[in-house]
Amino acid sequence: MSRLTTAILLLCLAPQAALAAGDIGGASMGLTWALPFAGMLLSIALGPVLFPHFWELNYGKFAAFWALLLLVPLVAFRGFDPALGALLHTALLEYIPFIVLLFALFTIAGGILVMGNLRGTPGTNTALLAIGTLMASVVGTTGASIIMIRPVLRANDDRRHNVHVVVFFIFLVSNIGGSLTPLGDPPLFLGFLRGVEFFWTTRHLLPETLFAVAILLALFYALDSVLYRRDDSLPPLKDPTPDRAMKLYGKVNMLLLAGVIAAILMSASWKPGVSFSVHGVTVELQNLVRDLVLLGLAGLSLVLTPKPVRAGNEFSWGPILEVAKLFAGIFTCIIPVLAMLQAGRDGAFAPLVALVSHPDGSPDNVAYFWLTGLLSSFLDNAPTYLVFFELAGGDAKTLMTTGALTLTAISAGAVFMGANTYIGNAPNFMVYAIAKDRKVAMPSFFGYMLWSGGILIPIFLLQTLIFFR
Repeated sequence: MSRLTTAILLLCLAPQAALAAGDIGGASMGLTWALPFAGMLLSIALGPVLFPHFWELNYGKFAAFWALLLLVPLVAFRGFDPALGALLHTALLEYIPFIVLLFALFTIAGGILVMGNLRGTPGTNTALLAIGTLMASVVGTTGASIIMIRPVLRANDDRRHNVHVVVFFIFLVSNIGGSLTPLGDPPLFLGFLRGVEFFWTTRHLLPETLFAVAILLALFYALDSVLYRRDDSLPPLKDPTPDRAMKLYGKVNMLLLAGVIAAILMSASWKPGVSFSVHGVTVELQNLVRDLVLLGLAGLSLVLTPKPVRAGNEFSWGPILEVAKLFAGIFTCIIPVLAMLQAGRDGAFAPLVALVSHPDGSPDNVAYFWLTGLLSSFLDNAPTYLVFFELAGGDAKTLMTTGALTLTAISAGAVFMGANTYIGNAPNFMVYAIAKDRKVAMPSFFGYMLWSGGILIPIFLLQTLIFFR
């Protein structure tokens, strides 16, 4: 018997039952059904670090392997109809809308180019970081990182001490700044797809976000001032990009971004009562229209944006293709995990339920914040958010009201602590790669964690004491 066959059989400890389409019997599943999901996330976490070139060439094959390792036994032991129904539910209601939004934001943001150069003084750098942080909740952390990282690097390319600028950029622009809308960070859009209101996040995460951003900007200004004076005491370096006026190209994409926001708000408020059924999965008209509008806006961006603008951003389809393939694997492999979590104390994840609950059964919001955050630091923060969303009950209406503090803790943990490592959130490694290519002496994987551990963890501890106890 081959190793693959053995692994598949080991996954299927629960007996087959007569199940309806889409119902895979989460309460009767063993923990081994979660192995493909764990393998998928570990591959994403370790592949780019341990074997980056091999990973770059084969990440799609990794995703396909783990997805098949789940789907084959799911069909064999739970039945074709339940497996197909569960897969279609995930694809039509979560994966496709998720990828369509990321594709639209990626395409439109890639058509906005900031040219020119400023002197990287502490005041200028702090202002650039603040602007990028504000942008992140509108164009997404990936979009804001694409637009802002090159102007920030150009402003500081004549300074000896500039590593800290990129580190704080990852903290603020690539992560924490995306916490105020579902457009900002993928976990929050998944919450929106699960029924969380668009502006709920803005209202409930604003205090925590302002607290973290204010401390980080103040710390950055103080540190940058010290290092700027140290640079001034040494012979100046030649500036490869002399100061010149700032110019914004691709302005039409700002209008298209407004269209993205309008499309998302439309799908949340317009309820025509029309739906389509695909193998028992109900697709509502407003969501289908939203996704078609987003694709149309991305197409308009491609047509209306001059090619030199995208070339200036070094735009390519590689990053979004990687996200699409990897998240296809993630969303497939997470199917049984979510089913087991929905079973609550009757499922295989009962010990995890106990870990985030007080003895009386009420949620332990401190545990939700830190467990969501720590897993988001090393695994992708979007599926981690989904896991704890389901663990907290999975009902958006309840979580937005009586469970508001729990949902706030989950959301903050997923978004904020994605900044703890290079692999916690998709833009982190992209910014690292761009900065390294521009000759910035970026810290290693563990070197970056020394920065995040020394700066971010104390902030998160303060947030715990102030907001989540």
